Amino acid sequence: MNRHHDNICCATHTQTILGELVKHLPYTIFSVALSFVLLSFTTFFSILQGNNQLVLKGTNVLFHIFHFMHLVFAGTGALLSYHRLAKGIIKPILVTIFSTGFFCVLSDTILPYVGGVLLGIPMFFHICFIHEFWQVLPFLVIGVLNGVIISNYNKELQISYLFFSHFTHILVSSLASAFFFISHGFSNWYEYSGWVFLFLIIAVVIPCSLSDVVIPMVIARADKKNEKH
Repeated sequence: MNRHHDNICCATHTQTILGELVKHLPYTIFSVALSFVLLSFTTFFSILQGNNQLVLKGTNVLFHIFHFMHLVFAGTGALLSYHRLAKGIIKPILVTIFSTGFFCVLSDTILPYVGGVLLGIPMFFHICFIHEFWQVLPFLVIGVLNGVIISNYNKELQISYLFFSHFTHILVSSLASAFFFISHGFSNWYEYSGWVFLFLIIAVVIPCSLSDVVIPMVIARADKKNEKH
């Protein structure tokens, strides 16, 4: 019975990278659209106030908060994805830490920065892992710890939490990327709204799918295969 269940589980999760990106695209579009609404309200009230420095400071705070929350949900989701196919403690934690750290930076800072530069905007670069590591670390640790607890002690919550965690992961990622645009030089983003929408989708769907699903599952399948041999 257990072997039959494992076979079904493995077959269910045998996904290509392209398949994962396509499957998560609707979540991404919805999340980016919602972040656009919030971004629009932020821009509207900033125009009414007419204080550009206050706007930059406020959006910078929002970027950091959503970036930190991104680390929490990404860490939880990546570890749960690994544990759905393979067991272990040290290796899944290490995979989660490196996967979450790299792809969160890619999604929230590097790709929005590149998008702004491609549109000719004088962006300035900032990576929290370099400039504010000790502020970043607690959020990453909590995300990993949360994934460990759920994967080992709350089996019945794993499926429902994976959906909730991944949806929230995409939402906070899109908000972090959007507020990075404004706070790091792209204050007139609404003049390029179509391109910004496209860049945000790219900045969210590729890193988040790789971090949350593809990388943990590829490594977990490889580990499980090695165990059988």
